[in-house]
Amino acid sequence: MTLSIIISYYKNTKNLKAIFNALIFQTDKYFEVIVSEDDNSFETIELIKRYSSKLNIKHISHQDKGFRKNIVLNKSIVASTNEGLVFIDGDCIPNKHFVYQYKKNIEKGTFLIGRRVMLSKKISDKILSSNGFFRINLLKLFLFGAKVLEDGVYLPFIDTKVSKRGLCGCNWAVCKSDILAVNGFDEEYLNPGVGEDVDIEWRLLENACKQKSIRNKAIVYHLYHERGYSEDNVQENYKLLDLKKKEDNIFCKNGIVKK
Repeated sequence: MTLSIIISYYKNTKNLKAIFNALIFQTDKYFEVIVSEDDNSFETIELIKRYSSKLNIKHISHQDKGFRKNIVLNKSIVASTNEGLVFIDGDCIPNKHFVYQYKKNIEKGTFLIGRRVMLSKKISDKILSSNGFFRINLLKLFLFGAKVLEDGVYLPFIDTKVSKRGLCGCNWAVCKSDILAVNGFDEEYLNPGVGEDVDIEWRLLENACKQKSIRNKAIVYHLYHERGYSEDNVQENYKLLDLKKKEDNIFCKNGIVKK
């Protein structure tokens, strides 16, 4: 199944350049890249132009009106030309086998959930200063103080389970037909935090989609940055999620299709 890699992105061309370079060196090179920008910046447009000869890139964007991640993600889903959709965040660099493993494991009726290695500021700075060409391995991750190192071990022939939290929006995949069946992302989540990923996980499961771990196979390295949202944002999203669960509307009212 051919894949579209959807990068949820906002105002950081250094990060995006490192992600592009990691995608160029994937072991499987047949995929589409969609930059899902919660803004419409000139710098992003220029960067995409420079990489368009090396990667098949689409740029989906809109005017910056605050956190509107789910709106532009829905536009990106519609714009995608492939059945397999892989979602990563614009601060996560994929391991070289990332595309290969998602392509190998994705199937209709199942969504795949991965994990991330949390990089320290020191190694993040080295990666960004090299535009993503600084080679990452477990020894360097350990020496430079990365966290959750166990999620950076590549185990292509072993199935490992994920821990407590299920779907993380920074590293997961689903078939386009399955996400369309629940009307994509719910655009009523207007705060960053847990809302967009916990909500889509709940609705996919309720729609008989199965969950499968791709931990230790499709690995991403999360670049260091200060937290961009508050605990209040998280709690507001959980309250909204509780209301939606009570409504039991799996095909969300304000998604790709507006009711």
